[in-house]
Amino acid sequence: MKNYDVTALGELLIDFTENGKSGQGNPLFEANPGGAPCNVLAMLSRLGHRTSFIGKVGKDFFGGQLKEAITEVGIDAANLCMDEEIHTTLAMVHTYPDGDRDFSFYRNPGADMMLTEEEVSEELIADSRIFHFGTLSMTHEGVRNATKKAVAAAKRSGAIVSFDPNLRPPLWKSLEDAKQQVAYGLSQCDVLKISDNEIQWFTGREDFDEGVNELRSQHNIPLIVLSMGKDGSRAYYKDLRVDAAPFLQENTIETTGAGDTFGACCLHYILQYGLEDLDEEKLRQMLTFANAAASIITTRKGALRVMPTRQEVEELIKSRQ
Repeated sequence: MKNYDVTALGELLIDFTENGKSGQGNPLFEANPGGAPCNVLAMLSRLGHRTSFIGKVGKDFFGGQLKEAITEVGIDAANLCMDEEIHTTLAMVHTYPDGDRDFSFYRNPGADMMLTEEEVSEELIADSRIFHFGTLSMTHEGVRNATKKAVAAAKRSGAIVSFDPNLRPPLWKSLEDAKQQVAYGLSQCDVLKISDNEIQWFTGREDFDEGVNELRSQHNIPLIVLSMGKDGSRAYYKDLRVDAAPFLQENTIETTGAGDTFGACCLHYILQYGLEDLDEEKLRQMLTFANAAASIITTRKGALRVMPTRQEVEELIKSRQ
Protein backbone atom coordinates (compact mmCIF):
# COMPACT_ATOMS: atom_id res chain seq x y z
CA MET A 1 0.00 0.00 0.00
CA LYS A 2 1.25 3.45 -0.94
CA ASN A 3 0.43 6.49 1.18
CA TYR A 4 -0.32 8.82 -1.75
CA ASP A 5 -2.57 8.30 -4.73
CA VAL A 6 -1.03 11.06 -6.87
CA THR A 7 2.09 13.18 -6.54
CA ALA A 8 2.68 15.96 -9.06
CA LEU A 9 5.72 18.11 -9.80
CA GLY A 10 5.74 21.49 -11.51
CA GLU A 11 4.60 25.08 -11.32
CA LEU A 12 2.56 26.70 -8.59
CA LEU A 13 1.89 30.35 -9.34
CA ILE A 14 -0.52 33.24 -9.10
CA ASP A 15 -2.99 33.67 -11.97
CA PHE A 16 -4.08 37.30 -12.11
CA THR A 17 -7.49 36.99 -13.75
CA GLU A 18 -9.60 39.92 -14.93
CA ASN A 19 -12.49 40.68 -12.60
CA GLY A 20 -14.26 43.82 -13.74
CA LYS A 21 -13.11 47.44 -13.88
CA SER A 22 -12.40 50.08 -11.28
CA GLY A 23 -14.31 53.34 -10.92
CA GLN A 24 -11.64 54.90 -13.12
CA GLY A 25 -12.21 52.33 -15.85
CA ASN A 26 -9.00 50.38 -15.16
CA PRO A 27 -9.08 46.56 -15.28
CA LEU A 28 -9.19 44.83 -11.89
CA PHE A 29 -7.30 41.57 -11.43
CA GLU A 30 -7.93 38.85 -8.83
CA ALA A 31 -4.91 36.92 -7.50
CA ASN A 32 -6.03 33.31 -7.95
CA PRO A 33 -3.81 30.37 -6.96
CA GLY A 34 -2.96 28.39 -10.08
CA GLY A 35 -0.55 26.15 -11.92
CA ALA A 36 -1.65 23.09 -13.89
CA PRO A 37 -0.16 20.33 -11.68
CA CYS A 38 -1.76 21.71 -8.52
CA ASN A 39 -5.09 22.23 -10.31
CA VAL A 40 -4.99 18.50 -11.13
CA LEU A 41 -4.21 17.64 -7.51
CA ALA A 42 -6.93 19.95 -6.21
CA MET A 43 -9.60 18.14 -8.23
CA LEU A 44 -8.26 14.75 -7.15
CA SER A 45 -8.28 15.85 -3.52
CA ARG A 46 -11.87 17.03 -4.00
CA LEU A 47 -12.71 13.49 -5.11
CA GLY A 48 -11.19 12.03 -1.94
CA HIS A 49 -7.70 11.09 -3.12
CA ARG A 50 -4.47 11.57 -1.18
CA THR A 51 -2.26 14.01 -3.06
CA SER A 52 1.15 15.63 -2.69
CA PHE A 53 3.06 18.33 -4.56
CA ILE A 54 6.73 18.93 -5.35
CA GLY A 55 7.61 22.46 -6.44
CA LYS A 56 8.96 25.85 -5.44
CA VAL A 57 7.53 29.29 -4.73
CA GLY A 58 9.15 32.46 -3.45
CA LYS A 59 9.43 33.20 0.24
CA ASP A 60 7.16 36.19 -0.29
CA PHE A 61 3.54 37.22 0.17
CA PHE A 62 2.31 35.26 -2.84
CA GLY A 63 4.33 32.17 -1.92
CA GLY A 64 2.70 32.16 1.50
CA GLN A 65 -0.73 32.56 -0.10
CA LEU A 66 -0.07 29.59 -2.40
CA LYS A 67 1.15 27.30 0.36
CA GLU A 68 -1.95 28.13 2.38
CA ALA A 69 -4.21 27.55 -0.64
CA ILE A 70 -2.94 24.07 -1.54
CA THR A 71 -2.97 22.99 2.09
CA GLU A 72 -6.54 24.27 2.40
CA VAL A 73 -7.74 22.07 -0.49
CA GLY A 74 -6.03 18.96 0.90
CA ILE A 75 -2.73 18.79 -1.00
CA ASP A 76 0.28 17.78 1.10
CA ALA A 77 2.67 20.77 0.96
CA ALA A 78 5.58 19.18 2.85
CA ASN A 79 7.66 19.13 -0.36
CA LEU A 80 6.85 22.68 -1.43
CA CYS A 81 10.12 24.61 -1.25
CA MET A 82 10.40 28.36 -0.57
CA ASP A 83 13.10 30.31 -2.43
CA GLU A 84 14.81 33.01 -0.36
CA GLU A 85 15.85 35.13 -3.35
CA ILE A 86 13.60 34.53 -6.37
CA HIS A 87 10.00 35.70 -6.31
CA THR A 88 6.90 33.59 -6.92
CA THR A 89 5.98 33.23 -10.59
CA LEU A 90 3.05 35.37 -11.75
CA ALA A 91 0.77 35.03 -14.79
CA MET A 92 -1.56 37.70 -16.15
CA VAL A 93 -4.56 36.02 -17.76
CA HIS A 94 -6.52 37.94 -20.38
CA THR A 95 -9.95 36.41 -21.04
CA TYR A 96 -11.65 36.74 -24.43
CA PRO A 97 -15.45 36.99 -24.84
CA ASP A 98 -15.74 33.26 -25.68
CA GLY A 99 -13.94 32.30 -22.45
CA ASP A 100 -10.60 31.47 -24.09
CA ARG A 101 -7.43 33.01 -22.64
CA ASP A 102 -4.07 34.57 -23.36
CA PHE A 103 -1.17 34.56 -20.88
CA SER A 104 1.63 36.97 -19.98
CA PHE A 105 4.18 35.49 -17.56
CA TYR A 106 6.45 37.20 -15.04
CA ARG A 107 9.07 34.46 -14.82
CA ASN A 108 12.54 35.63 -15.76
CA PRO A 109 13.31 33.94 -13.50
CA GLY A 110 10.43 32.75 -11.33
CA ALA A 111 10.71 30.60 -8.24
CA ASP A 112 9.15 27.53 -9.91
CA MET A 113 12.17 27.41 -12.27
CA MET A 114 14.56 27.16 -9.31
CA LEU A 115 13.63 23.64 -8.16
CA THR A 116 16.77 21.46 -8.04
CA GLU A 117 17.40 17.73 -8.27
CA GLU A 118 18.39 17.69 -4.58
CA GLU A 119 14.94 19.01 -3.64
CA VAL A 120 13.09 16.12 -5.32
CA SER A 121 12.04 13.45 -2.81
CA GLU A 122 12.43 10.05 -4.44
CA GLU A 123 10.89 8.50 -1.31
CA LEU A 124 7.69 10.49 -1.79
CA ILE A 125 7.44 9.51 -5.45
CA ALA A 126 8.03 5.84 -4.60
CA ASP A 127 5.18 6.15 -2.08
CA SER A 128 2.73 7.33 -4.80
CA ARG A 129 0.52 5.31 -7.14
CA ILE A 130 0.62 7.94 -9.90
CA PHE A 131 3.23 10.58 -10.73
CA HIS A 132 2.02 13.51 -12.83
CA PHE A 133 4.01 16.23 -14.63
CA GLY A 134 3.89 18.72 -17.52
CA THR A 135 6.35 20.76 -19.55
CA LEU A 136 6.49 24.06 -17.64
CA SER A 137 8.98 22.31 -15.37
CA MET A 138 11.08 21.49 -18.45
CA THR A 139 11.67 24.96 -19.89
CA HIS A 140 15.07 25.47 -18.19
CA GLU A 141 17.96 23.13 -17.45
CA GLY A 142 17.91 23.03 -13.64
CA VAL A 143 14.22 22.32 -13.15
CA ARG A 144 14.31 20.06 -16.22
CA ASN A 145 16.90 17.88 -14.50
CA ALA A 146 14.76 17.83 -11.36
CA THR A 147 11.75 16.71 -13.42
CA LYS A 148 13.70 13.94 -15.14
CA LYS A 149 14.98 12.72 -11.78
CA ALA A 150 11.39 12.53 -10.54
CA VAL A 151 10.20 10.67 -13.65
CA ALA A 152 13.04 8.14 -13.31
CA ALA A 153 12.12 7.59 -9.66
CA ALA A 154 8.49 7.04 -10.64
CA LYS A 155 9.45 4.48 -13.29
CA ARG A 156 11.68 2.59 -10.85
CA SER A 157 8.94 2.44 -8.23
CA GLY A 158 6.32 1.12 -10.66
CA ALA A 159 4.13 4.23 -10.42
CA ILE A 160 1.87 5.10 -13.34
CA VAL A 161 3.33 8.14 -15.10
CA SER A 162 0.86 10.79 -16.27
CA PHE A 163 1.86 13.61 -18.63
CA ASP A 164 0.12 16.76 -19.89
CA PRO A 165 2.20 18.91 -22.28
CA ASN A 166 0.24 22.06 -21.31
CA LEU A 167 2.07 24.08 -23.96
CA ARG A 168 2.66 27.76 -23.15
CA PRO A 169 4.68 29.13 -26.12
CA PRO A 170 5.83 32.40 -24.42
CA LEU A 171 7.83 30.39 -21.85
CA TRP A 172 10.05 28.61 -24.37
CA LYS A 173 13.21 29.87 -26.05
CA SER A 174 11.87 28.20 -29.20
CA LEU A 175 9.02 25.89 -30.09
CA GLU A 176 11.60 23.40 -31.34
CA ASP A 177 12.96 23.20 -27.81
CA ALA A 178 9.40 22.69 -26.58
CA LYS A 179 8.91 19.83 -29.06
CA GLN A 180 12.03 18.07 -27.77
CA GLN A 181 10.76 18.18 -24.19
CA VAL A 182 7.24 17.12 -25.16
CA ALA A 183 8.80 14.16 -27.00
CA TYR A 184 10.61 13.22 -23.77
CA GLY A 185 7.30 13.30 -21.86
CA LEU A 186 5.62 11.16 -24.51
CA SER A 187 8.44 8.61 -24.27
CA GLN A 188 7.94 8.24 -20.51
CA CYS A 189 4.20 8.36 -19.86
CA ASP A 190 1.53 5.70 -19.39
CA VAL A 191 -1.33 8.21 -19.50
CA LEU A 192 -1.25 11.20 -21.86
CA LYS A 193 -3.71 14.07 -21.60
CA ILE A 194 -3.36 16.30 -24.65
CA SER A 195 -5.49 19.05 -26.17
CA ASP A 196 -6.69 19.31 -29.77
CA ASN A 197 -4.40 22.23 -30.65
CA GLU A 198 -1.39 20.58 -28.96
CA ILE A 199 -1.64 17.36 -30.96
CA GLN A 200 -2.05 19.33 -34.19
CA TRP A 201 0.99 21.44 -33.30
CA PHE A 202 3.17 18.49 -32.31
CA THR A 203 2.34 16.11 -35.17
CA GLY A 204 1.46 18.61 -37.91
CA ARG A 205 -1.73 16.60 -38.55
CA GLU A 206 -5.10 18.32 -38.64
CA ASP A 207 -6.97 15.03 -38.19
CA PHE A 208 -6.83 13.92 -34.56
CA ASP A 209 -6.90 10.19 -35.34
CA GLU A 210 -3.95 10.60 -37.69
CA GLY A 211 -2.10 12.59 -35.02
CA VAL A 212 -2.71 9.95 -32.36
CA ASN A 213 -1.66 7.17 -34.73
CA GLU A 214 1.58 9.04 -35.36
CA LEU A 215 2.22 9.34 -31.61
CA ARG A 216 1.46 5.65 -31.12
CA SER A 217 3.83 4.66 -33.91
CA GLN A 218 6.66 6.29 -31.93
CA HIS A 219 5.61 5.78 -28.30
CA ASN A 220 3.87 2.97 -26.45
CA ILE A 221 1.31 5.00 -24.48
CA PRO A 222 -1.44 2.77 -23.02
CA LEU A 223 -4.06 5.53 -22.67
CA ILE A 224 -4.38 8.81 -24.55
CA VAL A 225 -7.17 11.22 -23.63
CA LEU A 226 -7.84 14.11 -25.98
CA SER A 227 -9.67 17.24 -24.86
CA MET A 228 -11.45 19.01 -27.71
CA GLY A 229 -13.07 21.98 -25.95
CA LYS A 230 -16.58 22.61 -27.24
CA ASP A 231 -16.41 19.35 -29.23
CA GLY A 232 -16.08 17.13 -26.16
CA SER A 233 -13.34 14.58 -25.66
CA ARG A 234 -11.96 11.30 -26.90
CA ALA A 235 -10.02 8.35 -25.46
CA TYR A 236 -7.68 5.99 -27.30
CA TYR A 237 -7.00 2.68 -25.56
CA LYS A 238 -5.74 -0.48 -27.29
CA ASP A 239 -8.03 -0.83 -30.33
CA LEU A 240 -10.77 1.35 -28.86
CA ARG A 241 -11.65 4.94 -29.72
CA VAL A 242 -14.36 6.35 -27.48
CA ASP A 243 -16.01 9.78 -27.81
CA ALA A 244 -18.03 11.76 -25.30
CA ALA A 245 -20.13 14.87 -25.89
CA PRO A 246 -19.40 18.16 -24.11
CA PHE A 247 -21.53 19.77 -21.43
CA LEU A 248 -21.86 23.26 -22.87
CA GLN A 249 -22.82 25.98 -20.40
CA GLU A 250 -24.60 29.26 -21.11
CA ASN A 251 -22.84 30.87 -18.15
CA THR A 252 -19.23 29.98 -19.08
CA ILE A 253 -16.95 32.84 -18.05
CA GLU A 254 -13.45 31.43 -18.64
CA THR A 255 -11.68 28.15 -19.40
CA THR A 256 -8.88 28.41 -16.80
CA GLY A 257 -8.31 24.99 -15.25
CA ALA A 258 -10.80 23.15 -17.48
CA GLY A 259 -8.16 20.91 -19.05
CA ASP A 260 -6.60 20.22 -15.66
CA THR A 261 -9.98 19.33 -14.17
CA PHE A 262 -10.65 17.01 -17.11
CA GLY A 263 -7.26 15.31 -16.75
CA ALA A 264 -7.69 14.88 -13.00
CA CYS A 265 -11.01 13.12 -13.48
CA CYS A 266 -9.41 10.72 -15.94
CA LEU A 267 -6.75 9.90 -13.32
CA HIS A 268 -9.58 9.39 -10.80
CA TYR A 269 -10.90 6.56 -12.99
CA ILE A 270 -7.41 5.09 -13.42
CA LEU A 271 -7.07 4.99 -9.64
CA GLN A 272 -10.36 3.10 -9.50
CA TYR A 273 -9.87 0.64 -12.35
CA GLY A 274 -6.17 0.57 -13.22
CA LEU A 275 -4.75 0.67 -16.75
CA GLU A 276 -4.97 -3.01 -17.63
CA ASP A 277 -8.63 -3.81 -18.19
CA LEU A 278 -10.48 -0.70 -19.31
CA ASP A 279 -13.42 -1.25 -21.64
CA GLU A 280 -15.63 0.95 -23.77
CA GLU A 281 -18.21 1.52 -21.03
CA LYS A 282 -15.63 2.53 -18.41
CA LEU A 283 -13.91 4.85 -20.87
CA ARG A 284 -17.21 6.52 -21.78
CA GLN A 285 -18.10 6.95 -18.11
CA MET A 286 -14.65 8.43 -17.49
CA LEU A 287 -14.92 10.94 -20.34
CA THR A 288 -18.49 11.90 -19.45
CA PHE A 289 -17.57 12.57 -15.82
CA ALA A 290 -14.43 14.48 -16.87
CA ASN A 291 -16.34 16.58 -19.42
CA ALA A 292 -19.00 17.49 -16.86
CA ALA A 293 -16.44 18.49 -14.22
CA ALA A 294 -14.49 20.60 -16.74
CA SER A 295 -17.73 22.26 -17.80
CA ILE A 296 -18.53 23.28 -14.23
CA ILE A 297 -15.10 24.87 -13.71
CA THR A 298 -15.65 27.11 -16.75
CA THR A 299 -18.47 28.84 -14.84
CA ARG A 300 -16.16 29.87 -11.97
CA LYS A 301 -13.31 32.33 -11.57
CA GLY A 302 -10.02 30.53 -11.04
CA ALA A 303 -9.77 26.78 -10.53
CA LEU A 304 -7.67 25.45 -7.67
CA ARG A 305 -9.93 26.64 -4.84
CA VAL A 306 -13.28 26.09 -6.56
CA MET A 307 -13.16 22.54 -7.93
CA PRO A 308 -16.58 20.85 -8.19
CA THR A 309 -17.67 18.08 -5.85
CA ARG A 310 -18.54 14.59 -7.05
CA GLN A 311 -22.20 15.35 -6.29
CA GLU A 312 -22.15 18.50 -8.44
CA VAL A 313 -20.66 16.58 -11.35
CA GLU A 314 -23.13 13.71 -11.04
CA GLU A 315 -26.08 16.11 -10.81
CA LEU A 316 -24.99 17.87 -14.03
CA ILE A 317 -24.70 14.53 -15.82
CA LYS A 318 -28.13 13.47 -14.59
CA SER A 319 -29.69 16.78 -15.68
CA ARG A 320 -28.55 16.24 -19.27
CA GLN A 321 -29.69 12.62 -19.62
